[in-house]
Amino acid sequence: MHVLHFYKTYKPDSVGGVEEVISELCSGAARRGVTSEVLTVSRDTRTIDFGDHLHHRAKLDVEIASSAFSVDALARFSELARHADLIHYHYPWPFMDVVHFATHLHKPTVVTYHSDIVRQKVLEQFYRPLRARFLASVDRIVATSPNYLDTSPVLQRYRNKVEVIPIGLEPAAYATHSEARLRYWHDRVGPKFLLFVGNLRYYKGLHILLDALRDTELHVVIVGAGPVESALREQAAALNVTQAQFVGAVSDEDKIALLTLCHGLAFPSHLRSEAFGISLVEGEMFGKPLISAEIGTGTSFVNIDGETGLVVPPNDPVSLRDSMLRLWNDEALAARLGENARARFEAFFTAEQMVDRYLDLYHRIINKYDETH
Repeated sequence: MHVLHFYKTYKPDSVGGVEEVISELCSGAARRGVTSEVLTVSRDTRTIDFGDHLHHRAKLDVEIASSAFSVDALARFSELARHADLIHYHYPWPFMDVVHFATHLHKPTVVTYHSDIVRQKVLEQFYRPLRARFLASVDRIVATSPNYLDTSPVLQRYRNKVEVIPIGLEPAAYATHSEARLRYWHDRVGPKFLLFVGNLRYYKGLHILLDALRDTELHVVIVGAGPVESALREQAAALNVTQAQFVGAVSDEDKIALLTLCHGLAFPSHLRSEAFGISLVEGEMFGKPLISAEIGTGTSFVNIDGETGLVVPPNDPVSLRDSMLRLWNDEALAARLGENARARFEAFFTAEQMVDRYLDLYHRIINKYDETH
């Protein structure tokens, strides 16, 4: 089987949740004898060979409202799709819908629906007819959690063709850390801290977290970089929240060390742009108690209130503070929630389970396509 993944960006150009899903699918499929390729758009058009899959990059022409456009992508997609048994789209990316129809594709298709369009409400009005036609035309749609399926007005319209496949991670990829890095971070950030890991973006709720830290002795290490970093640093200084330590983007080895050392994860995302929360899955893999907000997405499928962690109302610094203090001061509670978190990871969120379910879906779609063509 030969699968072509199509999305606007991928490693090494960017690192995020969708990119991690594509990477896990390509590598996991390769171990099962399935060939995968990835096509994106980029200013750098060199092809990247990751050893078990290729990343092709069409020339980026322009970017409008976070959506990339590329004339070159039309030809590259047609060429690569010709050799593929199945096309795996990753939504949202409006230009992807255009390519799908402009190239007159006749291949089995699946779409992973990673998120609703949350911010671009005006532009979404113009895009809506194209999206409706695109989602109606594909063979199957995958939602990453039952929570998102239940709360997305778009997915509800196509419920009869939606399957739920949660995002999974490969523990072996997180297995190595050096004692030297553990000692380095222990000395740098102290023996007890809560951890945030993610891109510093508007929907991550870190401004709420900083408000929650006022007048407490809670210590939080913030890993990541992004467009709101300067504003967050200014807010922390204005609030005199010195116990929030911004450490920037870190290497995988350093992230593993911090996940190993932390007391728990604080994940205050407050908007639906946070569709799943891979950092929460990482926390569960390391057996850490979690704190997240109820935003009607996959975050509350990963983190079950009272079982794997605590779930608070969104945009509520008082509730967030109370939950962080509860985990901070109750070691027995933190330990019990952490044990449950690891058990939930093994039950629902391993890469092996995710890849197996996608490959089963691929086979079913291809077989049905062959029967009708």
